[in-house]
Amino acid sequence: MKHIFRKGTDVHAPVLLLLHGTGGNEHSLLSLAEEVSPTSSVLSVRGNILENGMPRFFRRLAEGVFDEEDLVFRTKELYDFIQSSAKQYEFDAKNVVAIGYSNGANIAASVLYHFQDALKAAILHHPMVPLRNITLPILSGTKVFIGAGTNDPICSPEETEELEKVLLEAKASVTVHWETYGHQLTRSEVNAASKWYKEQFSL
Repeated sequence: MKHIFRKGTDVHAPVLLLLHGTGGNEHSLLSLAEEVSPTSSVLSVRGNILENGMPRFFRRLAEGVFDEEDLVFRTKELYDFIQSSAKQYEFDAKNVVAIGYSNGANIAASVLYHFQDALKAAILHHPMVPLRNITLPILSGTKVFIGAGTNDPICSPEETEELEKVLLEAKASVTVHWETYGHQLTRSEVNAASKWYKEQFSL
């Protein structure tokens, strides 16, 4: 997978896995990493799917309708890429925190749905429920921040609440931050996520 790896100054800090939204790329969320944990190593990945020329992490059949078969395949692809990158760049694969927006948040959530201990934590900006009728692994110790919009036209509040409920049932620790700016990733939401991260990892 096309990506950027930047080695951080603190080898013990979590590695930040950056996952862009539709039409973004491996450069899109680098500024978020600087704000959340400037001493962390960064693995920023570009999705392997193109939709009308725009990179994505998995196919969809329509707005809000995922190609579930492709989602499962691409989730495994991303998980395997994290593992191989950990060996290549010599970081701990169990010390990874995902930061995803929209489509990137959806595949990060799917990683949580499929793989126990794949992520130490995840910051999900405007995610949807990736799959239904699936048994999640036990996510005890996994911390999740969800940034959501009360008037998000793509991801309804009910969708956010369902995702929160499923993750809580899987024993994850979940914090939901609400905004009123639709599907936008706002400055205040980024600040809230950064504050949450620092509280979780005592920076």
